[in-house]
Amino acid sequence: MNMKSSILAASILAFSAATAHAEKWDMALAYAATNYHSEIAAEFAAEVTEKSDLEIVTHPGGSLIGGAEIFGAVRKGITPIGERLISALGNDDPIYEIDSIPFLATGFDGAKKLYEASKPALSKKLDESGLHLLYSCPWPPQGFYSAKEASSLDALSGLKFRAYNATTSKMAESLGMAPTKIEAAELAQAFATGVAQAMISSGSTGYDRKLWEHVNYYYDVKAWLPRNMVIVNKKTWSRLDNATRNVLTEAAANAETKCWAKAEELDSWYVEQFKEKGMTVGTLNEDVLASFKSVGGQLKDAWIERAGPEGAEVLEAYEKMN
Repeated sequence: MNMKSSILAASILAFSAATAHAEKWDMALAYAATNYHSEIAAEFAAEVTEKSDLEIVTHPGGSLIGGAEIFGAVRKGITPIGERLISALGNDDPIYEIDSIPFLATGFDGAKKLYEASKPALSKKLDESGLHLLYSCPWPPQGFYSAKEASSLDALSGLKFRAYNATTSKMAESLGMAPTKIEAAELAQAFATGVAQAMISSGSTGYDRKLWEHVNYYYDVKAWLPRNMVIVNKKTWSRLDNATRNVLTEAAANAETKCWAKAEELDSWYVEQFKEKGMTVGTLNEDVLASFKSVGGQLKDAWIERAGPEGAEVLEAYEKMN
């Protein structure tokens, strides 16, 4: 091969590499790379990259965009795709909070039915905000972490409570604790420094952040199953050809199926891990649990009032499934 042929071959290879994927998307993720949400998002991205001309690169742990900013960044087109905890958007619209109404859906079967009942309303809200829903993934049922034994409400009074949405803030206030907004990436430091002393969250979050190093008690109350969602900027979505959209849709369906199964598989495993790490694991006593459920009922009534006819329609659809 002469010099000209070598240069031509190198140019062709370089061009082929550059055009192997016509477009690249950076995907913003809030949770650690080892969290199953991030792992399944990476599998989703790999499937799309393999089967289409679109390359998706995931950025876990808030490394691209902080968790609280992901929704706005995707909506504005700063990044084309990202994942966000749905209930954290409750101040934008109460429909986003439905999966976090305390004790409405406490198991995986109920949570899946609630998702099916609320998905049309959720998709509509996102569409109105310039977004397209790809898939939604649950967290395991929410448990109560506490630096102090939850022997009574008085024992919990004044504890600094890590809140991640409006529901958890209101719940903390109603139970006599002091809510403070903390994103998942900041949890370990917050508990280590005493900025947070209690929270309601999944076993997954507590395990990822090694909360047994800072918190002694975990109560498996199964209060609700919040969900994350993966969203795409609507204008970006509309510019894709049908073949690429179909690949994304299929990969999203696969990711959703895997994610629901993984959450259920990990639920009891996390609890066992807490025991092995030395945490005291149990259930709330009847009086404290009754107080939690009473506050949950109040929050449900308040949500129904705020959500209006649209919210009532979703709840009616859910109740028909049970």
